[in-house]
Amino acid sequence: MEDDSSMMSVTYCVTGASGFIGSWLVKSLLHGGHKVHATVRDPAKSLHLQSLGKSHGDRLRIFQADLLEEGSFDEAVEGCDGVFHVAALMHFNVPEDGEDSVESNILEPAVRGTLNLLRGCLRSKKSVRRVVFTSSISTVTAKDSEGKWRALVDENCQTPIQHVWENKASGWVYVLSKILSEEAAFKFARANGINMVSVIAPTVAGDIEYFKILSAVKSRMGSIALAHTEDICRSHIFLMEQPNAHGRYLCCAQSCTLSELVEILAKVYPLTRLGVEKEENGSVPCEISSNKLKDLGFKYKFGADDIVNETVSSCLDCGFLPPLQRNDDWKLCLRE
Repeated sequence: MEDDSSMMSVTYCVTGASGFIGSWLVKSLLHGGHKVHATVRDPAKSLHLQSLGKSHGDRLRIFQADLLEEGSFDEAVEGCDGVFHVAALMHFNVPEDGEDSVESNILEPAVRGTLNLLRGCLRSKKSVRRVVFTSSISTVTAKDSEGKWRALVDENCQTPIQHVWENKASGWVYVLSKILSEEAAFKFARANGINMVSVIAPTVAGDIEYFKILSAVKSRMGSIALAHTEDICRSHIFLMEQPNAHGRYLCCAQSCTLSELVEILAKVYPLTRLGVEKEENGSVPCEISSNKLKDLGFKYKFGADDIVNETVSSCLDCGFLPPLQRNDDWKLCLRE
C-alpha cells in the first residue's frame, strides 16, 4: 500500500487500535494519508502503534480509553469525520464465577461500552459522519430454524440468541456479546440519527484455541469464511467512504470446508499433520455470500491460496513453524 498523503486528509477514530484488526486498520488509514485518533485501553501494549506514529509525523494520536468508563472516548472522537468501532470485550467462555454472572459481568458491560462510545459520537459537535462497527461471523449461521443447511448464507442469516443460550457451543459468550452489542448499537444509532454500518468479519484468532474455534465455526456454518487482513481493512474504509452503504455487510472473499482448508495448508506447508474428515456431499451450504458488499463496488484482492500462503510465510518468518527443507522439486510460492 502506497502512502498518498497528498490527498485531502480526513480524521478517523479507531477504537481497539492495539488489537489485530485495529492496528492493521490504523496502518492502512495512515498509508492512505489520513489522520488517525487511535484508542487503546493499555498504552503499554501500544508500542507497535507508537512506532507507526514516528514514521507518519503528527497524523497519529493515541488516546487511552476504556469501554466501561463513561465519556472516556469523548476526547478521541472529537473532531473526527468517522469512527471505526473495532474494540470489543474478548470473553469467549464462562468466567470462573459461573454462568450466572455472564449476563451481569460480560453481556451488559459489552452493550454499555458500545453505547458509551456512541454517546461520545453524539457529543462530538456533529463532526462524526458515520460509524463503522466491526461485527463477527459468529453472529451468522448457515442453519435455518429447523437445523437444515441453507442454500445461501448472507447478512440476514443471524444466529438466534435463544439458540446460543441453549447450545453453549465453544465461544458462546463472545457470540452473545457481539450479537447484543451490534443490535443495541443499531437501535441507538437509528434513534439518535447516527449513520452506522457494520462489517461482519471472518474468524480472526492466533492462539492455541484457533483450531477449536474453527471447529465451532464449521459446525455452525458448514464451511470457513476467509478474508485477507488487508481486504478486511479495505472493506472497513470502503464502507466508511461509500455514501450508499447501509446496514450489515459480510466480508468473505472465499469460503471453503475445513478439510479443503487443511488440503491447501498441506500443499503450502507439507509438514502439516492435521486429521480432518471430509464432509459428506450435500452437507455444506453452497455459498457464504458477500454479494451485498461486492454489488456496492468492493473488489477482493486475495483468495484462499493467497491467505494461507502469506499466513505460513509469516509464521515461518516469526519462527512459529519449523523451517522447511526446500529443493528443486518443491518451492513455497509466496506473494512478493
